[in-house]
Amino acid sequence: MSDDKTKDQAAAQAAAAAEAAKAAKSQSKELTAADAAKRVKRTVTELVDGKGEDGAPTKVARSKEVAVAAAEVLAFRDYGTHVVVVTKDGRKLSSADE
Repeated sequence: MSDDKTKDQAAAQAAAAAEAAKAAKSQSKELTAADAAKRVKRTVTELVDGKGEDGAPTKVARSKEVAVAAAEVLAFRDYGTHVVVVTKDGRKLSSADE
C-alpha cells in the first residue's frame, strides 16, 4: 500500500511540475516574427562612387548591415541566448553573429 501512495505522490509532483512549466511559459512573452526580425541584420554589399588606386572615379564595394523586414521572415527560433531567422530567400541569419 505504501508503494501505491509513493507512486501517486510522484505522479502528482510530476503533474504539478508540468503545470508550473506551462504557466511559466505562458507568462513569458512569446517572440513574434517582427521581434525576431528586429534582432538580426543581413550584410549587403553595395557599389558606391569612390576613387580607384590611380585617383580616377570608380565604383567601390562597401558592406553594410541592413535590418530584416518582418515580411521577409519564413521561420524563426529563439534559443534563449540568440535568435535564428530563416528568410523567404533561404538565408539563415543569427543574432549571435553580431
